[in-house]
Amino acid sequence: MAANITDHLQLIDGRGCPATGNGWIDSIDPSTGRIWARIPAGGASDIDLAVRAAARALPAWRETAPAQRAALLRSWARLVRDNLDTLWRLDAADNGRPRREAEPAIAGAAMQMEYVAGLAETITGTTVSVSPTASTYTVREPYGVVGLIIPWNAPLAMFLAKATAALAAGNTLVVKPPEIASVSVLAAAELVAEAGIPAGVVNIVTGEGASAGDALARHDDVRMISFTGSTQTGRRITEASTGNLKALSLELGGKSPNIVFADADIDAAVAGVTAGIFTASAGQACIAGSRILVQDSIFEDFIEKVRLRASQMTLGSPPDAGTDMGPVVSRVQFDRIRGYIESAEADGAKLAFGGRSGSELFPRNEDLAGGYYIEPTLLTTDDPGLQICREEVFGPVAVALRFSDEAEALDIANGSTFGLAAGVWTQNLPRAQRMITGLDAGTVWVNTYRRLHWALPFGGHKESGIGTSNGPQTLDEWLEQKSVWIEYS
Repeated sequence: MAANITDHLQLIDGRGCPATGNGWIDSIDPSTGRIWARIPAGGASDIDLAVRAAARALPAWRETAPAQRAALLRSWARLVRDNLDTLWRLDAADNGRPRREAEPAIAGAAMQMEYVAGLAETITGTTVSVSPTASTYTVREPYGVVGLIIPWNAPLAMFLAKATAALAAGNTLVVKPPEIASVSVLAAAELVAEAGIPAGVVNIVTGEGASAGDALARHDDVRMISFTGSTQTGRRITEASTGNLKALSLELGGKSPNIVFADADIDAAVAGVTAGIFTASAGQACIAGSRILVQDSIFEDFIEKVRLRASQMTLGSPPDAGTDMGPVVSRVQFDRIRGYIESAEADGAKLAFGGRSGSELFPRNEDLAGGYYIEPTLLTTDDPGLQICREEVFGPVAVALRFSDEAEALDIANGSTFGLAAGVWTQNLPRAQRMITGLDAGTVWVNTYRRLHWALPFGGHKESGIGTSNGPQTLDEWLEQKSVWIEYS
């Protein structure tokens, strides 16, 4: 192996280990297109070993006092914060997320870990009066061994948030990180033992989704699966999980509308719309505002302002503090996004700006010329039925459509199989309230966009997911309920 290419090991039962089949997967730096690390190509046998380890660790972890679980999870959060510089750099090398996103996201994840850890001490049941001769009440208990399947757009932050909640509830874990972005997750998992969390409580198996991910979803000793990713993959996981009717928590795709009325603060809306699609992990975010709905009286002027702001964005190396937008995550994603742009134009959509990619953007930089860069791109159309308006591109590509009034805006916005998020830009408060009521989405932002907080619940409507995470009730998705009746007569 070249000296600058490092191997990273899975974590099973507290030990670092290669895949049982001794295979490896190359990790590609999307900013250069070059191999920088290798991870084990785990499969069904590795998943089985990890599930067995999690099952052995379950009784002791489940019986650990909630205050002690909370203390251990806070220790892990402190170690994440202490190692922040290393972790965000690994995350950026894995998926191309620029420093200005990756560093605060992981720092925020450490704060979220502390918030969620404290919820371990708030798990309660209810007393129900149904008979004078009996005590009747409910208790909430962990599922047991749960599986986490993590996405590649924010692998470390997502892993830390989900793992902390599942562990605070008393579950043990088998985690399948994304095969194209696993290194930062493996690095954070190395801190688990240092935090004092027992061996087997957290297990990480790396590998392809079709082998390791499918095996985890199918394993009969896994009681619950939490998945974040595309709706298409969510369907496959649902099908694979039916053998033992696992509980499911699914955070899936989106085609979120960002709706701009003529009475909006236009400069604020331009900034919010641009950030919502282009600097949102280069558009690789489920909540990206990829449909820009603009009232017809301001349409041309608004699009020109978005074009100007996008032209001022800096594409560059993820570690550079001045980089606004990094590359997309992989060659496969790069080709897929370019295909969407070409298909949209063939369908009649007009290219308002952008469309360049790869070496076109860095003719004098040999390192970045091989990276998977696509510049901010906007298409326009009057046909909301086009593929570019219906399907999730997951890249720095938006489509803009006109609307005349609130009714038409809602008709276009809700005319989607997705229902994850939506943005509304208006200075008319009654209008904002009507739009909030009318929009079929799990989150609605008014005069802002892509603002998330661990204390506020998050989830999708329609094909954007099942279940809700975050907020004071975030442990609910990791617990099942038991009713108790004690008869004294």
